This record gives sequence, structure tokens and C-alpha cells, in this order.
Amino acid sequence: MALSNTAVPKYYGMFRDAVIRGEIPVCKEVSMEMNRIDDLIANPGVYYDDEAVEGWIKFCESELTLTDGGDLHMLDSFKLWGEQVFGWYYFVERSVYEPNPDGRGGRYVKKTIKKRLINKQYLIVGRGAAKSLYDSCIQSYFLNVDTTTTHQITTAPTMKQAEEVVSPIRTAITRSRGPLFEFLTEGSLQNTTGSKANRVKLASTKKGIENFLTGSLIEIRPMSINKLQGLRPKVATIDEWLSGDIREDVVGAIEQGASKVDDYLIIATSSEGTIRNGSGDTIKMELMDILKGDYINPHVSIWWYKLDSIDEVSDPEMWLKANPNLGKTVSYETYQLDVERAEKAPAARNDILAKRFGIPMEGYTYYFTYEETLPHRKRDFWQMPCALGADLSQGDDFCAFTFLFPLSNGCFGVKTRNYITSLTLMKLPAAMRIKYDHFMKEGSLIVLEGTVLDMMEVYEDLDNHINECGYDVRCFGFDPYNAKEFVERWESENGPFGIVKVIQGAKTESVPLGELKKLSEERMLLFDEELMSFAMGNCITLEDTNGNRKLLKRRYEQKIDAVAAMMDAYIAYKLNKDAFE
Repeated sequence: MALSNTAVPKYYGMFRDAVIRGEIPVCKEVSMEMNRIDDLIANPGVYYDDEAVEGWIKFCESELTLTDGGDLHMLDSFKLWGEQVFGWYYFVERSVYEPNPDGRGGRYVKKTIKKRLINKQYLIVGRGAAKSLYDSCIQSYFLNVDTTTTHQITTAPTMKQAEEVVSPIRTAITRSRGPLFEFLTEGSLQNTTGSKANRVKLASTKKGIENFLTGSLIEIRPMSINKLQGLRPKVATIDEWLSGDIREDVVGAIEQGASKVDDYLIIATSSEGTIRNGSGDTIKMELMDILKGDYINPHVSIWWYKLDSIDEVSDPEMWLKANPNLGKTVSYETYQLDVERAEKAPAARNDILAKRFGIPMEGYTYYFTYEETLPHRKRDFWQMPCALGADLSQGDDFCAFTFLFPLSNGCFGVKTRNYITSLTLMKLPAAMRIKYDHFMKEGSLIVLEGTVLDMMEVYEDLDNHINECGYDVRCFGFDPYNAKEFVERWESENGPFGIVKVIQGAKTESVPLGELKKLSEERMLLFDEELMSFAMGNCITLEDTNGNRKLLKRRYEQKIDAVAAMMDAYIAYKLNKDAFE
């Protein structure tokens, strides 16, 4: 079949029929993508070419192998994803230089050029769906079938992880099962001065995988912007961009370089991650806008597999929504064992829900489990005695105050108030900004104008807040770093009684942290603010050889200051219990 602007793509048609018949369950995001493909079919300016797709499938099935050397049989899902990449084309008019027949001089003429529609493909799919093998199929095809000289890169959070994309190609070169690879691997790599006919044309070298016929190369790059900028890769695969703690938009960096090349292709594959507010979340928000149709971008293909709700985890018939290759590349038994583990080991629950079922969970199970970070119902502690904890250690950026109200039944009420500057707010990435806006709405986060927080302004605002709420502050625990002027003013206005200096470190933190953990496990810390829940979800503790713990404060983006202030308040309360009787 030639190009057609009305044809339904072959493999997509089969997939759509299976979905309509109810054989394949799909999630909301995949059904939105199906609507986008239906729009492409209806669009007279976009053409479908089945030959390119069939050529890719034929190449992969006759030449490539699995990582262990077994023959590769193309999965239906691979055909569906590959058809999106290779199937769609459109035409543009370009001025092209044409030399004169006699070879002297030339002129520019207008020509219609066929261009591939899809430049970027995002695959968010559960663990064990053979995503890296799909990357290998694409990379190998461009390396060996594209006759132009291409520079191809593959990147992942670690270099070793990126090798997973390259290793099936190495195995295929070693086995060379098909006629093309047989020809390309004929000869000797040692033959560098003799006849070119007796040299190897395709080999794995220390640079990467090189095709000496065309001078093309696949290489591994580290996943950081300064290592990926300014390249001109025709094909780039980015693996696990949601799984690691990636703070930079690597997809954007690669795209800037790749856009120098005609018909470039970026494939970003990943399973869902457990780390929130990284650049991955910002990219996912953009993808959601494209799927909804708020932002029209036909050059992006998005296959986002996940369960629609957490209730579906208990229904094995729905698991196909999260992993279309279930039963082929990963067994149902593996999923079943993971579901049982998630029920029995709550610490692994978030990771399993994200990685296997595509349900991103808030925060990591660092110190407080997900259940412990859920807010309680709203309540006020008007005119009640409390201990106040202050963490001013990031004074230029973030100040946290937490009020701890000892209640008669052994529980503790918790309220928090935090201060940041308008400059800090402006610098936040989109996903984080939405979260901060939410905190500002609930009143737990106050933004003060300026570039650096003025401690006296903070003091006055906090003082007004205490008076308005009628809190009866009976003791005050503070971290001495950067707190001198604040504490001096507190002492002069409220007297020296009940002021406790809490020096940071495992010696002072270990016991109160353990006690706070027990209280939170029993749901006896009664907080109703999202900011507190967010800070608890970010808490990581370092444990030394004796089992002593202390809060890890290295990560600037992941705010835990409200929890540090709660701990200061708790220590002050314990040292001044008589003030509360």
C-alpha cells in the first residue's frame, strides 16, 4: 500500500478492536491517546505509511536477539508503539539547492519533502514490560538501516543502567543470525591497514556500537544537562527518567540539540517513580495537557499505562492497564507476589504501587509511612497550652515554626506556620509551585516580600498569629543555627523561662525521633495541614552503626523543616513537663 491519508493503521486498528470488544482493558490516559490517534486518521494532512512499519518489524525479527541470545519475536505492544513512530508522515515545502546539469553553479528550487510526524515518544509503563528492549529495537534499526551518518545516544540515571539498552544489540552482533548482520560482522576487527572488504562493518567498540559503513555510532551518555547539551543526535533514548531523583529536564536538553537534525527521534521510557516534585512531575503535567487537548502537539506520542484507581490493585483482570505485556515479558505470578508483599510490608508499598501499577504515591517511605502522613480532620486549639519549636537554619530561604499541644489522652495536636520569601517562590518548578500555592491557601505557608527573610518581620507576624489564635506558649525549643536575634527578642518579651536550645545531631535527636515515630504510628500526632503531611513524607533519617538516628537535611528541595521544628518543640516539652500540669 502507498501513502494514505484515510487508512487506519494496521496494528492500532487491531488494538482498537480488541479494546472495543472488551478484551484489553485500558486506562483513561491510553484512551485519550487513542482519541488523538483517531484525530490523526481523520486529518487529511497527515499520511499513514505501512511499509516503514513493516520494514522495521521485519528487520527486528530477522536480525535482532534478546539479551540472552534468544530469537526476538516482536510483541504486539511493540508493534503498536513502533507504528506510532514510523507510521505517520506529512509534507512540507522547502527551498532546496539543485546543481546545474553541467556541474557548474546551481539554483534553489521549491520541493515538497516528506517528513516523519512523531519526534518524541513517551512510554510510562510498569516494571518488566521490556521497555529497554523496545529502545534497543529503535536504536539498532537507525544504526543499520538508515544510510545517513547518525549520532545516537542512550542515557539513564546511571551509566550501567544505560548499558541495558546497548547490551541486546551487542548480543545480536555476536550471534548475527540474519543476512544483514552476517554481512556486517564478516571480516576481522584487527584488519586496519588491509583491504576494506575484509574489515568488520559493525562492531562494539569502547566508544559504543559503531557502524563503519556509514560512520554511525550509538553511545552511552550520563544523565546530566551539561553532558547532553549541544549534541546533534538523530535518535536518543532516555531510560528511567521518572525513577531516579532527576532535578534537571534532560528531555528538553536533548531536544534542543536534536532539533538541529531533520527527522530526529527521542524515546523516553520509564516506570512511574516515587519521588515527587522533580522535573519528571512537570513533564507529566505537560503530557496531561497534551492528552486532554489543552495543548495541541501532534509531534508527541504518549503511551501512559497505569491503573485508574488504587482499588484495581486487587483485581488481576485490570493489571493489563498498567502493563500491556503482562503474561509475555513478566508473569502474573510476579505481580501477585508483589501485591501480597505490598500488603504485608508497608515500607515497600509505595514503591510497588508506583513501579508495578503506575500509581504515583506521595513521598517516599523514608521514615514515616504513607498512612502516617495522611492529615486528620480539621480542629482548633484555641487558648490551649503548647510548646513551640523553631527551625530557622535556612533563614534566607525557609523558616518553620511548629506548635505542639499536649492533650489529655496522650495525643499531641500539631499546627505549623512557615515563612518563605517571594524570590524563593518565583524560582520553584511548576509541579512544586502548585503544591506551595495549596499550602498558602490553607494558611500554613506565608510569603514575605523580598529576597532574604527579615527575622524581625517573621517574629512580628508569628507573634500576631499566636495572639489571634490565643495559643498559650509555655516553652520554646530552637535550633541555635541562625536563631540569635529571634531568640534574644523572644527572651526579652516573654522571659527566659522554658527556652531550650536543641543542638542538632544524633545525640539529641535519636530518642525524640523514635518517640515521635511511635506517636505517628498510633496516629496520635493530630495534624490537619497538608504542609505537615508533605514535610513528613520527605523525612529521611540517617542511622549510624549504633542505631542512633538523626534527620538528613541535605536536600534543599525536599522541605522537612516543619518536622525538625516539631522535634524541637517535643524536646522543649519533655524538659518542661511541669509547666503543663
